Amino acid sequence: MRVGFASDHAGFDLKERLKTWVLQQGHEVVDFGAYDTTPVDYPDFARLAAVNKDSWERLALVCGSGIGMSIAANRYTGIRCALVTSNEHARLARQHNNANAIAFGQKFIELSQAQSCLKIFLETEFEGGRHEKRVEKIDSCSKSKLR
Repeated sequence: MRVGFASDHAGFDLKERLKTWVLQQGHEVVDFGAYDTTPVDYPDFARLAAVNKDSWERLALVCGSGIGMSIAANRYTGIRCALVTSNEHARLARQHNNANAIAFGQKFIELSQAQSCLKIFLETEFEGGRHEKRVEKIDSCSKSKLR
């Protein structure tokens, strides 16, 4: 599987460690930055990964809290990003929401837990069925202009 990664400076270290782990699991990695800990703006990297969604099958985003990256990514059509802190979050994000992106907060999750969540996220299939119409409604929201 091709796994995309993006972070800001505050998520750089976790992103790098997760990339190494994903490669060890036999997956391909596509890195959209950041490439060091120089302060940058997370929306720029969420956007770069989102607009290049054809180059990855699943996406992992990391910032200090995970909140900014998940909010920024979800602004783009076709991105369903879940901020995850537990194995159950990762499983349900895939099974019920067909999430194609996962966000982590480097300040709030240990490496081993992030690896466990990412493994579940990569291996879990979407259940479809009763969840299909809900995911379609989520996707249609990104095409709406509500003001």
